[in-house]
Amino acid sequence: MLLVQKFGGSSVATPERIKGVARRVVETRRKGCRVVVVVSAMGDTTDDLIGLARQVAGAGPGREMDVLLSTGEQMAVALLAMAISSIGERVVSLTGCQAGIITDETYTKARILDVRAERISGELDAGNIVVVAGFQGVNRNGDITTLGRGGSDTTAVALAAALGADLCEIYTDVDGVYTADPRLTPNARKLTAISYDEMLQMARLGATVLHDRSVEYARHYGILLHVRSSFNRHPGTVVGKQGCGF
Repeated sequence: MLLVQKFGGSSVATPERIKGVARRVVETRRKGCRVVVVVSAMGDTTDDLIGLARQVAGAGPGREMDVLLSTGEQMAVALLAMAISSIGERVVSLTGCQAGIITDETYTKARILDVRAERISGELDAGNIVVVAGFQGVNRNGDITTLGRGGSDTTAVALAAALGADLCEIYTDVDGVYTADPRLTPNARKLTAISYDEMLQMARLGATVLHDRSVEYARHYGILLHVRSSFNRHPGTVVGKQGCGF
């Protein structure tokens, strides 16, 4: 079984949380699964980098902003790979470019045109866990690009489609998709399953648990998603065809 697991910034915000993610990934690997992990930048790293750019140059050129912002995810994948290695599993970290994520030439809000997953497939065949930097790719000129808000979700779904993954797990700081934001609405109800179209509508109305572009990608390629919490083992919400189960 091949799983793609995506961990957001809150899931890797501290060294202890990175270690917790590493243990979870290794647990999945030791159940016999092949695992590709997509990681966002730690905590508020992206906002901090944007703040630095503003202090230096106001609104920096898009190309240079993408070079800068991509470093947040690169730091996160390297640290997570180190944590996984320390537990005793074979692992390799890859940038978006190394992972074969090809985008258009729109800086800061690029769209994925192709995923050339040969490198990832080779690393999996060699017995490695593969940790990929989310939110980034490379255009046909060889320049680093970033995918904009929710870009790591899109990276994960695109990789799941390219690799023919059995499931794409989206780990976040809430344990599924709710009828309203549970942090603001105490009586919000968690959904066991939701269709692509319903999830897309919620995302476009402002639900932040999944970005609409990633849902569109999942719907187009028929990728089953499981949205769940990094901080507990509760079942989350399945996103797929209407009435799907898990």
